[in-house]
Amino acid sequence: MRKKVLPVIAVLAILLLIYIVSFEPGKTYDCNIVPIKSEVYTQEDYEQACSVVFRYFKGFRGCNMTEIRYAGDDELDAMKEWSKEYDTDEVIILESDFTTDSKGGDGSFNPNDTYNDWNWILARDKNGRWKHKDHGYG
Repeated sequence: MRKKVLPVIAVLAILLLIYIVSFEPGKTYDCNIVPIKSEVYTQEDYEQACSVVFRYFKGFRGCNMTEIRYAGDDELDAMKEWSKEYDTDEVIILESDFTTDSKGGDGSFNPNDTYNDWNWILARDKNGRWKHKDHGYG
């Protein structure tokens, strides 16, 4: 009986390892965080917003974020429009670059590709926490 159980356990362990490796969460640990230059947002505002993006990006399986940056104060008109759309006090727009693995992440991206200037829209009420609202191109 024991001789039959051990190979089954070994096969299950290998399958579990393959499953875990093939669904690796999105990576941000080596992401370059470009320092913010803003008359509107502080470094602390920016770092808190980046943290929200990093948490969300974990769902981008098989992807590696290489850089994140503030879109710039020249995007304030767009941020005001997003604030109206989301009925919130403030919106910040971040941009990121990331790469995909040979599977195109979860299959929704092109394999072995680089995505530049990917937008992240985050909103908050005064003195509140940033919340992810949208992301993508456009």
